[in-house]
Amino acid sequence: MSEKQDKPQAKATAKAGGGKTAKAGGAKVPAAKAATPPAKKPTTQIACSRGLAGWMERHNVSFGFTSYQSGRLYMVGRLPKGRVSFHERQFVRAMGVAATPQRLYLANHFQVWRLENILPANQTMDGFDRTYVPRNAQTTGDLDVHELGVEKNGRVIFINTKFSCLATFSLTHSFKPIWKPPFISRLAPEDRCHLNGLAMADGEARYVTAVCRSDVVTGWRDRRAEGGLIMDVRDDRIVTDKLSMPHSPRVHNGKLWVLDSGRGRLCQVNEATGATKTITFLPGFARGLAFHGHYALVGLSLPRDGSFSGLELDGELAKRDAEPWCGVQIIDTRNGDIVEWIRLTGEVRELFDVFALPGVRCPQAVGLIDSTIQNQISIEDWASDARSKPVAERKPEVVA
Repeated sequence: MSEKQDKPQAKATAKAGGGKTAKAGGAKVPAAKAATPPAKKPTTQIACSRGLAGWMERHNVSFGFTSYQSGRLYMVGRLPKGRVSFHERQFVRAMGVAATPQRLYLANHFQVWRLENILPANQTMDGFDRTYVPRNAQTTGDLDVHELGVEKNGRVIFINTKFSCLATFSLTHSFKPIWKPPFISRLAPEDRCHLNGLAMADGEARYVTAVCRSDVVTGWRDRRAEGGLIMDVRDDRIVTDKLSMPHSPRVHNGKLWVLDSGRGRLCQVNEATGATKTITFLPGFARGLAFHGHYALVGLSLPRDGSFSGLELDGELAKRDAEPWCGVQIIDTRNGDIVEWIRLTGEVRELFDVFALPGVRCPQAVGLIDSTIQNQISIEDWASDARSKPVAERKPEVVA
């Protein structure tokens, strides 16, 4: 689906049916029961800033985001004549993404999918220069996997929110735990502290975020306003516990960043002292953070129950006479300005992750329920040097 900038996404609406009258034996009688109007199909309208396509072109980047509430993976790229492409595919409860220009790892309801770009360099398909196809799924069961990372040795690790730990894949079992916060007394499927975010640095896990230090079932729900923390997984040190529902820690350009979601802030954090510096206010529940140069791309969500009751964000929106957003905002971290944006209205109300694709012009993905996945067949190049070797000497690529 491709849309021109500043125009809402085209939507399809079902026509309402009406009751009829029928003639029986020449007499006009009403139908037994008026037809019930069919339910209108939920739709989503997408608007974006006029400069979004130009920004992507100038910085040679595209990006994507997920919506677990609607089960969507969105890819955003640029088209000729300054238009913006929004490509959408369904993945039930789409959550965290670990992305490179060639490969995506995507967590969803009870699996982690690996999607590979099948297009060679400088080749396009229907105007897209990346086509990501699902190639492998690791079935974990419903662990409420949030964010993902890939270590320098290629091992995939993830935040196992249900069991309050950092984990990796197991050949036989649902997961293999590799770290848990010291305040979690045992692994239990209780989402005790709402461990949710993962920051990678130099190919290894560095920081995680949690809503609080609770060690009882869903105890974090009573601690949303304060007590949110960032922890260094290398030595179990708590960097800060002064946040409100923190999400999406990131290490970028040698600095630690985080979304102080309950207060609607993008923050920079001093790794030694834990002191936070607010870069800008964000008019929504912030979740999903990616960087490209000195720009931050942040996902925003609407409240689930009509308000952010109990959170400082609710008061900040009222003070600023503002309505909450669902969408993505691009921030210049040098001054806190919102330079470009996407806003979604309608069916999609909550986003989870945002990821950047440097060097990619216009990406698309193949989903699991559209017929394309059955017919999207590609063949790996069989080079002449490979053909000349005995089969036993050929070394296939091994991917988690």
